[in-house]
Amino acid sequence: MKIVLTKHVEYDKIPLLAKSGIKISAKKIKDVINNPDHIDIESDEPKIIASKDFDKKHVLRVVYKIEEDIIKVITTYPAEKGRYY
Repeated sequence: MKIVLTKHVEYDKIPLLAKSGIKISAKKIKDVINNPDHIDIESDEPKIIASKDFDKKHVLRVVYKIEEDIIKVITTYPAEKGRYY
């Protein structure tokens, strides 16, 4: 399935997180979607939230939805480990 980043993710979130010292790439986002440690399909239906270890204290969470045969990434953010699962 093709993975597409929204303008919000590509032009707002990634640069904003980089200014805070958190470097996230499109490749990393795709890795979280393709190889998640945890998937939440209930909290924000019909959106899916995939999470994966990011560093010692954080996981990277990626919120996306599937439209036909395209995965559309809505947002991404680091979260403290243990907060969501």
